[in-house]
Amino acid sequence: MKILIVDDSRVMRQIVTRTLRQAGFTGHDLVEAGNGVEGLAAVREHAPQLVLSDWNMPEMNGIDLLASLRASGEQVPFAFVTSEGSPEMVTRAEAAGAMFVITKPFTPESFREKLEGVLG
Repeated sequence: MKILIVDDSRVMRQIVTRTLRQAGFTGHDLVEAGNGVEGLAAVREHAPQLVLSDWNMPEMNGIDLLASLRASGEQVPFAFVTSEGSPEMVTRAEAAGAMFVITKPFTPESFREKLEGVLG
């Protein structure tokens, strides 16, 4: 499975990658993008089966990335990995089509719990 990780922090992209591996999700093809604009291009270029995106990023934020994908008919499973975990943001994310929100700081267990049904 190909997973796109979208975050403006290179270090955070590495942490998400490491946490996925620690949660037992090894062997997946991981692709990275540094903001929503790059993420949009990466979805078109790489056709991932899952997008894990930060919310707050320059150029295009995560919620706008999700809205752009859905407006273009792209239905790739999408989730947020973000420090913004208020109930209002979770509701907004789910209303826009996100599967779930994982709040930073996160653990391998929180990734496993949310992703088991998606990644198997």
